[in-house]
Amino acid sequence: MTDPLRFRPPTALEYFATLVADDSSLALTEAAVSIAQDEYPQLDTQTVLAEIDALAATLKRRIPADAPPVQKLRWLNHYFFHELAFAGNVNDYYTADNSYLHRVLATRRGIPITLAVIYIELAAQDGLEARGVSFPGHFLVKLRLQSALHQGEVVIDPFTGQSLSREDLDERLAPFRRRQGLLGDYEAPLGLFLQSATPREVLARMLRNLKEIHRSAEDWPRLLQVLDRLIVLLPQAWEERRDRALARAEVGDCASAVADLAAYLEHRPNADDHAALTERLRELRAAGRPRLH
Repeated sequence: MTDPLRFRPPTALEYFATLVADDSSLALTEAAVSIAQDEYPQLDTQTVLAEIDALAATLKRRIPADAPPVQKLRWLNHYFFHELAFAGNVNDYYTADNSYLHRVLATRRGIPITLAVIYIELAAQDGLEARGVSFPGHFLVKLRLQSALHQGEVVIDPFTGQSLSREDLDERLAPFRRRQGLLGDYEAPLGLFLQSATPREVLARMLRNLKEIHRSAEDWPRLLQVLDRLIVLLPQAWEERRDRALARAEVGDCASAVADLAAYLEHRPNADDHAALTERLRELRAAGRPRLH
């Protein structure tokens, strides 16, 4: 008698891959929650989503069904920033836990992008149209308010709860414009920096935050987990394959490093680092050959 079929549960990376496989069905909040499963392998994403849903349901019960968008926004901001007391983690800004949604929910502290993901989910369930904005250096949220009496957009800093005027935004953008030479005749309009970020772009920015944390700490195993997710999310981002090659080399996985680096060099033949990395590829291939006895 044969044994019944046994199904292996997906790995954390395989689960993430199914969530981000198609833009039309990409559920941002669920995929964002799942990022933490590398560090917290027992994390149940559905439990976290249910917790967010419960917060949204509490808010929804308080708001009259016919409330205009401006009033809904006031309720949301009071609930999120004052009653629930979500805020930026100014005391420990660079801890990896700030990038994990379930930890942000538990501590009510995070970085702009994770606070924004939770805020956007609550806004959506409250009937508001909210989108993330990949503003240089600081993730923001914009809400489109449309009613018979009011038309326009509001930009919120999820780190502080501040509603930002055009002057505020121009002031925040000024250092970036100076660094990039985007002044005078080359000055890019503010609206260019307020485009809505797609769910895939939001996830990429979250992962790149973690990438920088682990790279700065030279934590190669954790860095590799993040890079694996980035490459699943952005298969054509060859620079991420280059970085994974270098991280794989750090942990002694020369064969995998060679494959990644060769792919990068093939697809980026005009890259500034092409010559240096061609030499590095030669070294890795030599290091991976078995020694003769």
